[in-house]
Amino acid sequence: MNSPELKQAAPGVSPLIDPFGRRINYIRVSVTDRCDFRCVYCMAENMAFLPKRDLLTLEELDRICSAFVARGTRKIRITGGEPLVRRNIMGLFQALSRHLKAGALEELTLTTNGSQLEKYAAELAACGVRRINVSLDSRDREKFKAITRRGDLDQVLAGIDAAQNAGMKIKINMVALKGVNDDEIVPAIAWAHEHGMDLTLIEVMPMGEIGAERIDQYLPLTQVRADIARHFTLRDIPLRTGGPARYVELAETGGKVGFITPLTHNFCESCNRVRITCTGTLYMCLGQEDSADLRAPLRAAANDDLLDAAIENAIARKPKGHDFVIDRAHSRPALARHMSVTGG
Repeated sequence: MNSPELKQAAPGVSPLIDPFGRRINYIRVSVTDRCDFRCVYCMAENMAFLPKRDLLTLEELDRICSAFVARGTRKIRITGGEPLVRRNIMGLFQALSRHLKAGALEELTLTTNGSQLEKYAAELAACGVRRINVSLDSRDREKFKAITRRGDLDQVLAGIDAAQNAGMKIKINMVALKGVNDDEIVPAIAWAHEHGMDLTLIEVMPMGEIGAERIDQYLPLTQVRADIARHFTLRDIPLRTGGPARYVELAETGGKVGFITPLTHNFCESCNRVRITCTGTLYMCLGQEDSADLRAPLRAAANDDLLDAAIENAIARKPKGHDFVIDRAHSRPALARHMSVTGG
């Protein structure tokens, strides 16, 4: 992938600030809606994916990311689907790494299921990726296979080892699933901390039809935290990594546990991020349908004037927050689109 020279912000260009005074300096960019897993809380078993012709090219994704960097974005997280199944994806990481080298970007990172991590770990580290989130909901092989419908646990564990050997810090993301992995949470924390990794717990999110009732999957993290506190001494800490997690430190291990609670305690008041899909749709809020098309202005002109205007207009509509609910009275998902479409 050929990259243009780093575009400097024009003199006097203002940062992106939403109607509630929040500075938008973090973008999550989905490079594909495809995934080699079919996790039961995220996807239906038989998914209809977007035609490849609808996707932005890697060069176009680079151009959108660079437009945000010029307006003050300091962190970019590459997501999917599974980002590492996108053909030639390392070209995008190589292109975006120029912003790290120039000091315009503080962090370039990704969220992955780990299936391709052994293959790409060394290249990612060479591009300046220092921290990776790996989704891992069970270390029981049969249960892992059942949750992912097709994943190979040993392949994921090998990927984690490869990333650590390449010098990258790993954080484990674990979706709490009632009656599925609730008995594994405390052991998973002990394992992660023993191997130098923090762990973040996530409540299921009501997005997309998945062929199951999410109320049957939903495990409130208030309940999980109380269970963890019976095994460890928890201390709330003010750590923020740019995302929505609230963290505690465990006295016994010195490691950290994060809680992402879109349902029991929504994390919107300090939201500094937006999401961009692989088709160039900008979602100002994960839990709202309002969006902006960036593909049309991107392709309409060689310069970024129309793109910048579209971004600025979209940020001016960013809502205060979402209203996710999971209970028997809300049997349908809050949003029709799947998390894999929006990006993690």
